Amino acid sequence: MKDVLSDILDTIDLKAALYFRTDFRPPFGVQVPQFERAARFHLIVQGECHVSLDDGTHVVLKPGDLVLVPNGSPHLLSSAACHVGMPLEDAFVAAGFTGQGPFVLGDGPADSGCQLVCGHFGFATGADHPLLHAVPDLLHITAAERAAQPMLDDVVRLIVRRMFADETGVAASVSRLSEVLFIEVMRAATAKAPELGRLITAVTDPHIGHALTLIHNDVAAPWTVERLGSAVAMSRSRFAERFRDLVGSSPMSYVTEWRLQRGLYLLNRHKTPVKQVATQVGFQSAAAFTRAFTERFGHSPTRLARDDRAS
Repeated sequence: MKDVLSDILDTIDLKAALYFRTDFRPPFGVQVPQFERAARFHLIVQGECHVSLDDGTHVVLKPGDLVLVPNGSPHLLSSAACHVGMPLEDAFVAAGFTGQGPFVLGDGPADSGCQLVCGHFGFATGADHPLLHAVPDLLHITAAERAAQPMLDDVVRLIVRRMFADETGVAASVSRLSEVLFIEVMRAATAKAPELGRLITAVTDPHIGHALTLIHNDVAAPWTVERLGSAVAMSRSRFAERFRDLVGSSPMSYVTEWRLQRGLYLLNRHKTPVKQVATQVGFQSAAAFTRAFTERFGHSPTRLARDDRAS
């Protein structure tokens, strides 16, 4: 049986990439640009760092704190809230940063440095799920909140240890650990993000969670609201109401969207022929799948395959 969260993250093609470890000496300010289809994280090891979004959202990170910017939003990392700073690419040039070792910026004493571990999570173009919309634009997990979540705390500690080990293979192991980090942050953040909490409740709910498991384990099955409700021992109307309350969409809207997301995944990752994809995700014909796919993503599945070959 597939784990629903694992299937979601596999299908949206979650990939973690480490991009730098900092040693910023006050005063400093770095403008991190917008990055579509990505979520960024910053974990503070030493010092203090202000994180500000364009909409005025602002937090101050202390040692042990973690912040996630899930929607690729531009943001400022700075030593003071009023500091403007420079674009990230300009900061790389000013620091002579080549991607190896810490990203050192500023001339202050070494013990004044703000040490961060920074990375990002990427998602496939077109990949989508209510989970990605349920996270606020900035999610701050304090050191105390992290300590209350043993799995999250353990993963963070491992990432820090690996980052400061300066050994071969650090980037690969930290990337894998960061994917676990993303999942554990989602679980830990439910109290701060009501929409996210609602979705996590849906996955664990004995009725709706069971229905989601059935859908994710056999998306091609001829699902109807009646069939799903019966499978989880609920009336049609009560099941549909409960599903919408927790997931945020009707059961059949969710099924249709997930079929298209799985289709996108199969086309992108496995280069499966369109006719075979249509069958695997529950469409009665390749033509029906092509119509639905084109309406959802703005281009046909054959064009996707053609563009991929060209690239």
